[in-house]
Amino acid sequence: MTRSTDHPTTLRVHQYLGLQPGPRLIVLGAVHGNETCGTQALHSVIEALDRGHLTLLRGQLTLVPVTNPLAYRGHAREGERNLNRKLVPPAIPQDFEDRVARVLCPLLQAHEVLLDLHSFHTAGAPFVMVGPHDNQGLLEPFAHAQAEAALAAALGPALVVEGWLETYAHGVERRRAHPVTVARAAPDPQFGVGTTEYMRACGGYGVTLECGQHGDPQAPVVARLAVLRTLRLLGMVGMAEEMPEDGEVGGGAAPTPTPHTVMCLFDVIDCEHAGDHFSREWASFDPVRAGEVLGHRDDGRPVVSEVDGWIVFPNPRAQVGQEWFYLARASDRVL
Repeated sequence: MTRSTDHPTTLRVHQYLGLQPGPRLIVLGAVHGNETCGTQALHSVIEALDRGHLTLLRGQLTLVPVTNPLAYRGHAREGERNLNRKLVPPAIPQDFEDRVARVLCPLLQAHEVLLDLHSFHTAGAPFVMVGPHDNQGLLEPFAHAQAEAALAAALGPALVVEGWLETYAHGVERRRAHPVTVARAAPDPQFGVGTTEYMRACGGYGVTLECGQHGDPQAPVVARLAVLRTLRLLGMVGMAEEMPEDGEVGGGAAPTPTPHTVMCLFDVIDCEHAGDHFSREWASFDPVRAGEVLGHRDDGRPVVSEVDGWIVFPNPRAQVGQEWFYLARASDRVL
């Protein structure tokens, strides 16, 4: 693909290096360009650090407010493709996101912990996405589930979602077998690898925090508090009294423990025709009952939930071959 001459040519990174050894944390905003809550939050944290209201005591802190500058400039989810799919450092970049990946992937490799800040297009409560239990499987081997769960529990939101990559891989297999969507199907399960999956593959751990709906004025607040709580959990910062609204995140009392609801994604349903439509306006984490009609195919066939659970990531604007919605059920994981 020919590179446009007016594309951004740099990735701006803010890095703070403590004089005492400690964790290496990286925080990303605007991996998708229309998800700006993380950008706003990180600019606020940078200002607090630069003004001395927040002090890095140890370790390495790297902040990337705008991870996809092309998408961000266009206020779009993607520049030339979705940066958060099949994230690898390509030998020969084919598009803008490939060029970002060649810089971003080594940056992730140099850290131990990742917090990736996102938002979503439909209404719903903030939630955290975590990886698998510790395992030595082929899809997503992992050895830091306990540390990752502790991070997820500290961020604030009560909803925690697991099962992303396994469910995505299941969707890939289904698309390969479907005559309508096979032409648009992702070529392999690794297409589901984004920032956190790449981080785990490099030996670290990380979570995705979905801070709220795009444009929700509370979403940057959720994102900012999550950054501060992560820094506190890792013992990396001290905080001045000039930040009273965040006093509970500094050297004072810890936040009140949150009772968490942990759910596991287990199925993904694709849009098969432009006429597919939902039975009503769904929001992520709306509860569904076994046998409940969630939508209809273009020819009138109902699409029903097979179990009691929740609908997740409903996308009424999904294109043919794209994920229409996910289904989740209760998880046995305890944070």
